[in-house]
Amino acid sequence: MPSDPRALLRSRSYLQLLVIAAVLGVPVSAAAYGFLALVSGLQQEIFTHLPHGLGFSSEPVWWPLPVLAVGGILTGLAIQYLPGTGGASPADGFKVHGPPTPPQLPGVILAALATLSFGAVLGPEMPLIAIGGGLVVAALKAARRPIPDQATAVLASAGSFAAISTLLGSPILGAFLLMEASGLGGPMLGLVLVPGLLAAGIGTLIFVGLDAWTGLGTFSLAIPGLPHFGQPTVGEFGWALVIGLAAALVGSGIRWLGKRLHPYSQRMPPAAALVAGLIVAGLAIAYAEGTGKSSSDVLFSGQTAVGPLITNSASYTVGALLFVGAVGGTVMSHLPGLPLVAGVAMGLGAMSVVMLTLPLTSVLLATLLLSSDGLAVTPLVIVAVVVAYVAAARLAPAPAPGPGEQAHAAPGQLAPP
Repeated sequence: MPSDPRALLRSRSYLQLLVIAAVLGVPVSAAAYGFLALVSGLQQEIFTHLPHGLGFSSEPVWWPLPVLAVGGILTGLAIQYLPGTGGASPADGFKVHGPPTPPQLPGVILAALATLSFGAVLGPEMPLIAIGGGLVVAALKAARRPIPDQATAVLASAGSFAAISTLLGSPILGAFLLMEASGLGGPMLGLVLVPGLLAAGIGTLIFVGLDAWTGLGTFSLAIPGLPHFGQPTVGEFGWALVIGLAAALVGSGIRWLGKRLHPYSQRMPPAAALVAGLIVAGLAIAYAEGTGKSSSDVLFSGQTAVGPLITNSASYTVGALLFVGAVGGTVMSHLPGLPLVAGVAMGLGAMSVVMLTLPLTSVLLATLLLSSDGLAVTPLVIVAVVVAYVAAARLAPAPAPGPGEQAHAAPGQLAPP
């Protein structure tokens, strides 16, 4: 690899890399589309067709209890007994890890299917990123041709780009997500991202084409049909501060609880997943009984529930929205001076940055998912994201001092924070 990025850009090997990325983007994005379609189909079978087949006129209120228990057991078994432990642990936040090897890929796919199909709340982004990269690695190994490690890493990243190209509403957003999460930088940044962008663009075309062919949809998180939003006001900037601080507190609490429970889940994955499934099922049943709404509001992934929930927010009471913890911005839109679109956008951005620690991606996520209203709310989202990002960093435990840091501090001077 030439040390000069411009020389690399003009090299024949880089053009070959782009061609391979484009070619691999087609089957990988088709596989991602098939994975999402399979998840959607299995959810309908488990939560709609199966109850009817057993003689129920509709889904019984207790139905999530056995379904989530089975899903938890299957997920735990995949984690404990299949190679790859179901993929990298999310306990330390959203990070891009190395792609799974071919022996690990089936375990990752089965763990993701068992979690998503049986209704547990899980975004499909990380499973798709792992599956996309893993499929590329498997294809390169099957080719049995010597490929440098750096080229393999770039092509695996391109596979991840292709897999989530349409899921986030825009291939550009997927590029920002993987750029920030992977920590890429320096003069090589653009050259490393271009193969991924190319694969993402082709992946979007594949998603659109398969939607036209099958009619199953493009499986995008974008939220169309929202009420019009004009221009931000001074009062709404005040709400941005409040939402940012609230997200930092809530998100930090969730992260703290997750880290405390993580060691217990590692000891016995099947038992831990079963308990988690039963807890989720119990919460879903309590939500359905207490609000009169469907338990599907608090099951499945965000792409299934967030759009209809926000579009029909007027039919939900504040109590019901409080039960659905991920829509804090919608809850606060019931307060004076905060329109629905602004509340949703700031809530999405602020909670995303606390959980992902990716500020640019969080701003783009909130603005692009809101379609035509996204640009108008961008200033509010930026303020909420920055406040949440800084506040969450202040709430996080201070990192342990490195070797020798305390010893070299001057007398009466604290070691660097």
